[in-house]
Amino acid sequence: MEPSVDPADSPHSADSAAPRPPADPVRRGDIAKRPLAAIGAWLARVDPGTHRRIKGLRLVTAYGLGAALGTLQDVAHGLPRNASVGLFAAGFALWASVSEARTTRPESSRDLALLCAAAAFGAATYVCLMQPLLALGHAGPELVLVTGAFLVGYLKRFGVLGAGLGSQIYIGQLMAYGGGLVTADLPAIAIAGLIAMLAAIVPRLLSGPAERPAIVAALSTGPAAVAGRPSPEFVMGLQAASGALVVVALNAWLTIDESAWAITACTYVVAGSATGTVQRVRRRIIGTLVGVPLGLACLPIAEHAPLVIWMAAALAMIVYAMALPERYDIACGAFAFTLIVTLAVSGVHSIPFLAARAWETLIGGVLGLLAAMFIFPLRLRDE
Repeated sequence: MEPSVDPADSPHSADSAAPRPPADPVRRGDIAKRPLAAIGAWLARVDPGTHRRIKGLRLVTAYGLGAALGTLQDVAHGLPRNASVGLFAAGFALWASVSEARTTRPESSRDLALLCAAAAFGAATYVCLMQPLLALGHAGPELVLVTGAFLVGYLKRFGVLGAGLGSQIYIGQLMAYGGGLVTADLPAIAIAGLIAMLAAIVPRLLSGPAERPAIVAALSTGPAAVAGRPSPEFVMGLQAASGALVVVALNAWLTIDESAWAITACTYVVAGSATGTVQRVRRRIIGTLVGVPLGLACLPIAEHAPLVIWMAAALAMIVYAMALPERYDIACGAFAFTLIVTLAVSGVHSIPFLAARAWETLIGGVLGLLAAMFIFPLRLRDE
């Protein structure tokens, strides 16, 4: 998710409305001599009220709580398969916390519960539809992700919560696809959803008024509707789904490894105008091309010092939360780094497999851009 430079994609948040502090007083020549001062000045410029850092800590806390509660022996006891309840609960809670953007704790708690339920619903739809779609070949189940890609754009017509629900449905489908879940795992999905609600709501209650959320453009509504044309939100969903469908076709033809990464990139680069989509594609590709090599460079550390890697991943997610409202390139780089190192510490050490994150992001970004330019291209009024 990413803030576009388009006015229609950049609603004013409390953070953006606040006056910015003066420019970094530390001169470039002094950065090497005073690195801590330079880092402190950068933090003050990017996050003057520490609100985004607090949200970053909330993301990490929600993920940790979900993982810890889901791995309790009493929770997993009696489930028909060895599905990782902790992994799914942590993922549901993490991305629900990213999408939630309310000011008061009661409203935030309500939205977090709905967002976690949407993720569980998305996972359930995948496992229910996956088996019939296998008749179409190995890429058949990915057609479920196409429906989720459409909902990411279309549900923006219902405001910030609707946009978050669409994103969560897709994320639930994506996690079920990556985890290889089947219909026997439906009880595990339901338990993971309940645990995720608790894991996401408790940190938000503790953060209280210290957090002032900023609405990211990926969760904002589209531009104003034009008479005689489909609604912008419908067009955005159609563009994302069309690009995702091309990825599925390519996977059916060429057997692409981890094609879901390309589908995800295609889904989240679509903006409320062709100009905004160009900006998202450029920033997502640049960030990914920086974050993936940094993650690959940490592979030796992941093997010998996994605790250090988990700490680095937590710091990267805090940076992700800080940068997401205004610097999509930095946010994408931070998440790409987190994804690579966490896969590595989980036992995935294949460099070609991990490096596929970069080139599949490129494929998905290009397809999303082409869809935005040629399928009912959206324009701002001043374009």
